[in-house]
Amino acid sequence: MTDVQQKRRIPLWRELPILIIVAVGVAILVRAFVLQTFYIPSQSMEHTLEINDRVLVNKLVYDFREPERGEVVVFRAPQSWRGDPTATDFIKRVIAVSGDRIVCCDEKNRLMVNGQPLDEPYIFEDDNGVRDKASNEPFEATVPNGRIWVMGDHRTQSGDSREQYLRSRSAKVATIPESAVIGKAFAVFWPVGHAHWLSPPPTFASVPNSS
Repeated sequence: MTDVQQKRRIPLWRELPILIIVAVGVAILVRAFVLQTFYIPSQSMEHTLEINDRVLVNKLVYDFREPERGEVVVFRAPQSWRGDPTATDFIKRVIAVSGDRIVCCDEKNRLMVNGQPLDEPYIFEDDNGVRDKASNEPFEATVPNGRIWVMGDHRTQSGDSREQYLRSRSAKVATIPESAVIGKAFAVFWPVGHAHWLSPPPTFASVPNSS
C-alpha cells in the first residue's frame, strides 16, 4: 500500500456551487473591509475626476493612520451637506488636517495652510484656459481636533468645507470627522482612456505641521 492514495474526484456540478459561494463570500469581505469601487456623479472634482469615472477606494488604510493633506477621500457626508438626501457618500480632496490653520488667500490668490501657500495645479480649468479661483471669498479657519477640511477641485461646482464655513462661520460644521472617512481613492480605473493614479500633489509636502 502506498503512503498516499488518490482521492475520488468530485464532479464539477457538485464542486461549482461551493466555489461560487466561496468567491461571493470573499468578494463581500473585500468590499466591506478592503477595497470598493465608486462612480463619480457630479462635476465637483473635475478635471481630476470626470462625471461617470469609476475610482478604486482603499478602505483599510485609515485603520492604521489618519488622512493626509492632498489625498482624495470618500466620506459619509453630514446631513447638512446633502442637497439630495439620498446622496450620502461624497468625494473631495483633503486640504488641511487636525490643528491646521487655513487662510484664503495670499496676494496670488492661493490658499495658505499653516502659512504655506499652495500651488494647486489640479484646480478646474475650462476649455478657454480660465481657471477657478482658490476661493471667491476670503476666510480663515482652524481645523478642529480629529477633523479634516476638504474641497473639490472644481471650486465653483463643489459643496465643500469652504462653502459650509462661509455659510455657518463654524469650523466644526465646515469639517468632516476622521471617523466619517470611508477610504482613500487611489486610482481611476474606468474609462480606460482616463485611467490614472490619484497621488497627493507635491505642493502639500511643503506644508509644515501645525504648532
